[in-house]
Order: sequence, then C-alpha cells, then structure tokens
Amino acid sequence: MASDFRLERSAIEQALSGFEPRGIDESAPQGVRMASVVIAVAGEPGRRHIVLTRRPTTMRAHPGQFALPGGSVDAGETAVRAALRELHEEVGLELTDADVLGRLDDYVTRSGFVIRPFVVWAAEAPGPVLVNHDEVAVVYSVTATEIDVDVRFVTIPESPRPVIQWPFRESLVHAPTGAIVHQFREVVLAGRHTRVADFEQPVFAWR
Repeated sequence: MASDFRLERSAIEQALSGFEPRGIDESAPQGVRMASVVIAVAGEPGRRHIVLTRRPTTMRAHPGQFALPGGSVDAGETAVRAALRELHEEVGLELTDADVLGRLDDYVTRSGFVIRPFVVWAAEAPGPVLVNHDEVAVVYSVTATEIDVDVRFVTIPESPRPVIQWPFRESLVHAPTGAIVHQFREVVLAGRHTRVADFEQPVFAWR
C-alpha cells in the first residue's frame, strides 16, 4: 500500500497556514465554559495517525462516547496550555507550544462548553502512550484513510440543524468530536475551509 503523506508535518502546516479559525470568545452564550481538545498526529513517516479515545462507561459525563484528548480550561490557564496538559494527563504525551501546528474553529456544545481544537505534532513525543484509565477506556490510531470519509447528516425533530455523523469503523461518531474530525479532514486533507459550527449533536449528548 502506498504511503499517505497528507498527515506529515509539512503538509499539515501548509494546510493550516491559510486557514483562519473562528473563535467565539466574544459571542459565546452566557454561562458556557471553555474547554480544549487536541488532534494529536503521531506514528511513523508515511503511516501517521491521529489519536482518538473512548471514554469509560463509568464516567458521569458522556460515558462511553468517542472523544479527542481534552478537557476544561482551568482558572488562569490558557486554552493551549489546557490542551497540552489534558493530552499528557489522558495519554501520557508531553508536548510544548512548539508542537502546536494550529487550531480549528471553536464549537459550542449543548452541554455548556466552548470547545477549542488544537492540532499538535506528537510524532516525536518522548516515551510511549500511557493511558489514564480513569479518563480513557480505549485509544484508537486513526489513519488518514479513516478520516477521509464522507460524513452523514440526519434530521431530528428537536432541532433545525443537521446532526453530523462521522463513520468510524463499526461506529458513528457525532459532534462535537465528529464535527471537529470532519473539519480537520476538510481543511487538512482536502484543502476546503468548511465550517462546522452549525452541525448539531444528537439529543443524548445534550446533557
């Protein structure tokens, strides 16, 4: 199988260099909290992948759901610092600001968060992946081929916005994770500056 170089650092940096992420700090609904997530690109040359996790079924919030490494921004902490901290806490990858390649659009969730996604280069991170099983049940290595698939849209009576579904192996991954991965696919793999803020979450994720 031919190597896929779309997830090499130079290709990602070039794709993100012309993309203007949309932040919503000024227009966020009252009472929402800031959170950060990470699209971490790891793996060997020509066989890169991104890190995706699945939350334990015992977690209080969003049990069993697919997620990118990330979490809430602490008081006095920047969004990028929170992203790198959460990456280290969840899967043991320790990176610095120099490993941050760019970011994607903020996404407001139904559960009261503004999620800011950062794209980071983790291929040279020291040490192996060390899973924190209190927060992560499974770690997946998602290839460019798995990312580069057409998403599905369904309608629900509770919202006029389309619910986005990213097909991943035997599952369907919904927003926010599905929306963020889809935008990564569009911007980085396809060179299309697709926006995803208007894509809806399924009702079960509204809590």
